[in-house]
Amino acid sequence: MTEPLLKIEAVSKRFSRRPALAERLAGRITGRPARDETVHAVTDVTLEVARGEVLGVVGESGCGKSTLGRMVAGIHAPSEGRVTLAGQPVARDRGGHVTKLTPNVQMIHQDPFASLNPRMKVGETIAEGPRQHGLTPPAEIPAMVRALMAQVGLEGAYANRLPHQFSGGQRQRIAIARALAMRPDLLVLDEAVASLDVSIQAQVLNLFLQLRRDLGLTALFISHDLSVVRHVCDRVAIMYLGRLVELAPAEELYAAPKHPYTAALFASVPEIGRGRRAFHPIEGEIPSPLDPPPGCPFHPRCPMAGPRCRTEVPALGPAGPGRAVACHLEHGGTGAEVAA
Repeated sequence: MTEPLLKIEAVSKRFSRRPALAERLAGRITGRPARDETVHAVTDVTLEVARGEVLGVVGESGCGKSTLGRMVAGIHAPSEGRVTLAGQPVARDRGGHVTKLTPNVQMIHQDPFASLNPRMKVGETIAEGPRQHGLTPPAEIPAMVRALMAQVGLEGAYANRLPHQFSGGQRQRIAIARALAMRPDLLVLDEAVASLDVSIQAQVLNLFLQLRRDLGLTALFISHDLSVVRHVCDRVAIMYLGRLVELAPAEELYAAPKHPYTAALFASVPEIGRGRRAFHPIEGEIPSPLDPPPGCPFHPRCPMAGPRCRTEVPALGPAGPGRAVACHLEHGGTGAEVAA
């Protein structure tokens, strides 16, 4: 078996915040002392991505998928666990400095305008990384910039323009060219088409698929759009409240989801049927990551939850060839029959 390019091993990420001075003073007056707050953004996630594979990461807003992507890109260091690329750690060192390996992972963000320097010409933006890391001889940089712009469907003459002179779709193409200029082993696309019009989304996605075929790209594709993920990803990981709840090949997952949350997520997508819209929203609210519920994180919203779900966190276990699910229903029942 080929060694995976990316390994995410039992990774967790917590963000802590101390109360501000005003909050502490208010707490003394009211007799309710302000306490430190801890957000459990990602909890015990284990994933692997093979070279040449595109793995989709899906979930509702606040499920931790973007935090996971930032840990893979080396922007955040895990609180626990580790992320490795080709066997080498991807993280920041104790002083907060990026390791030499981190440039091998490039991230494409949701808002291309916010991710580009508004005062820097786009040609300079594309060239900055290779110049700083010595990847391209200075004399070859102009030709490299023109070639990359052509590869993403932009005229080389546009290299002297500023980001505000481009449309949203063109700016995302520039962001893709900037990432490719670093010759990365892995791309992390964090809602990379979410801010674009539907017609422009299709153009950017087709560009990504073409680049994948031409360059053999490996990618972590983070999105809330289930139809987009199905179109571009080989496998899909479903996250809920910071935990991985299901992992499967894309077509198998969409044909027969096994976790109740995955099934509910698919059912919540509006569809056109018999002349009217069929829509089944997931009932209940997502629990707060400041105070996640005990047991299965989905049990407060799951219609099939039993006593075991409320007390015991289900392990991610095998659920068929190439599939895994974290659900007591799949692995020995929920104990609902005891409650009955």
